[in-house]
Amino acid sequence: MKKKRKMWDRIITILLLSVFLYAALQIGQILFGYYDNQKVLAEVQEIHRDHQSKSSETIQESEAGSESKTKLESETETRSSFDHLQEINPDMIGWLSIEDTPINYPILQASDNDYYLDRNYKEEQTDAGSIFMDYRNNLESMSANTIVYGHRMKDNSMFGSLKKYEDEAFYKDHQQIQFDTIYGSYTAEIFAVYTTTTDFDYIQTDFSSAGGYEDLLQEIQEKSIYSTDVEIDADDQILTLSTCDSIWQPKQNRFVVHAKLTKQ
Repeated sequence: MKKKRKMWDRIITILLLSVFLYAALQIGQILFGYYDNQKVLAEVQEIHRDHQSKSSETIQESEAGSESKTKLESETETRSSFDHLQEINPDMIGWLSIEDTPINYPILQASDNDYYLDRNYKEEQTDAGSIFMDYRNNLESMSANTIVYGHRMKDNSMFGSLKKYEDEAFYKDHQQIQFDTIYGSYTAEIFAVYTTTTDFDYIQTDFSSAGGYEDLLQEIQEKSIYSTDVEIDADDQILTLSTCDSIWQPKQNRFVVHAKLTKQ
C-alpha cells in the first residue's frame, strides 16, 4: 500500500512539475517575444530618427528658388525622407506617432489585411505583427477614411496604449496625432473615441455619395465617449486607428480612435 502511495505521489509530482515547466516556457516565450519586438522596432526608430534629422538639415540648406518645384514633385513622387525605410521594405509607406505613448512606428501596407497581422517590417513572424494600413486605402488619392490597424499588446506596445484615451485627462492633453506618408505629412485631430464591435462598419474607405459618408461621420460622433469642438463634414478626410478591445474576444470587440486629417 505504501509503495502504491509513493508511486502515485511521484506521478503527481512529475505531472505538477511538467505543468509548471510548460507554463514557465510559455511565459518565457511571451516575454522574449515582447523583448524581441521592442528591439526590432527600436532599430527602425533609430534609423528613421537619424534620417529625419538629416532631411531637416537638407531642407534648411536648400535654395528658396526650388520651393515651388519641390511642392509640385511632392504631390506625385515619394518623399525622399522615406527612402531609407523603403530600401528596407517598400511596404513601409508611412509613420505614426502619438506623444507620451510607445506609438512611434512605421506603417506598412500589403495587398491584403492579413499579411502583417503576424509579421514585422522585416517580414519576420511575430505575434505583435505590425502597424498596417488597410489594403484598400490609396495614399496618392487619399481615401475619405484612412484606416490603420494594430494589435493590443499587453506590454502596451503597438496599439496597446490606445486605451489611454479612455482617460479623459489623457485625451484632453493628447488630441493630436502625427501621421506621415510617402506623399505627405498630416496633423490628425481626434474627434471620436469609442468601443464597438465588428457589427459596426466603421472601416469603410470610400463612399458612393457624400450622404453616405456624412451618415458614417454622424454615427461615429454619436458613439464617441467625448464631445469635441472639432468640426467635421463630408469634405474632410479622416484617420481611423483600430485595435482589439477585449483580450478574450479579439475577433469581435474593437477600440477605435478617429481623427480629422489636415495636410501640413
